[in-house]
Amino acid sequence: MSISVKISEENYKRLCTLSARLIEKLERPVSINETINFLYSRRRISDLAGSWIMKDKEAKEFMENLKKGWKKWKITSA
Repeated sequence: MSISVKISEENYKRLCTLSARLIEKLERPVSINETINFLYSRRRISDLAGSWIMKDKEAKEFMENLKKGWKKWKITSA
């Protein structure tokens, strides 16, 4: 089943750019639908790298709190 969806020209250009990159990487034709599937299949926290703008002080505080949190973790096995 195919469905028509309206998207902005800017998002269409982004999808086409990503499709072109996938074509180079996979060395085969890639559809816009496959490109969208690729976007959803590779969602990792590292995909957000660089999208959160913070000051050095905030980053240091964040890392200190993260280390404290990890120290509280107890690994148990069944």
